[in-house]
Amino acid sequence: LDKSLDVTTIVPLCKDALEERKPVDAILPIKNINRTVGTILGYEITKRYGGKGLPEDTVKLHFNGSAGQSFGAFVPKGVTMTLEGDANDYIGKGLSGARIIVYPPRHATFVPEDNILIGNVALYGANSGEAYLRGIAGERFCVRNSGVNTVVEGVGDHGCEYMTGGRVVIIGDTGRNFAAGMSGGIAYIYDPHDRFPAMCNTEMVNLSKLSDEKDTDSVFELLTNHIKHNQSTVAQAIVADWQNNQGNFVKVMPRDYERVLKEIQ
Repeated sequence: LDKSLDVTTIVPLCKDALEERKPVDAILPIKNINRTVGTILGYEITKRYGGKGLPEDTVKLHFNGSAGQSFGAFVPKGVTMTLEGDANDYIGKGLSGARIIVYPPRHATFVPEDNILIGNVALYGANSGEAYLRGIAGERFCVRNSGVNTVVEGVGDHGCEYMTGGRVVIIGDTGRNFAAGMSGGIAYIYDPHDRFPAMCNTEMVNLSKLSDEKDTDSVFELLTNHIKHNQSTVAQAIVADWQNNQGNFVKVMPRDYERVLKEIQ
């Protein structure tokens, strides 16, 4: 029985970060038999430093290849995991403060925004952190997300199902039944062709345009990060004509969540 990539390679490689909080930067191959990559490292960090984790970017791991299920699951603050390739289901499950970046191989000839990059149920139950994904995600993207901020270039059916927190920016098409059971957080959908409303389950949410400065700044910042981390040409085109393109976003906001925020204010 093969031991996990964390046990054989990653945890020993990150010894200086774990013991002395010194920066570690490494490039590693990955295959789809490598599952829950990063999770045991995350356990070791949390065991030593608790919920605070490590300072941002203390551990920077760049993987080349196809990741198995649950890449980056439960990983805490202080870790940035970059995947140049693609990933199976449950990427970022339970993410707890880390940053995940995924983009196709540099030599790939296909168009990223037209192709599936990661599998189903990405960022399931994630509570904090960031994810920047240059390509399309499968079904049930961000189901039960409770605090992660993310950008993706399209999703399958049931996106943001039962979501309770976080910010989700989608600069591509969505599947049907978007926002079913969504009770918190906000999603922003780039919809220049007005296709999204028919795909959204509006039982618990309202749809509107970007109306206040806080929303506009939040989306612009996430798109700028998306460009910075993976050179997304889709995000670049949107930001290049931001004055006009910000009007093409649809804000998806749970009604009860909006009411509570207003009462708090």
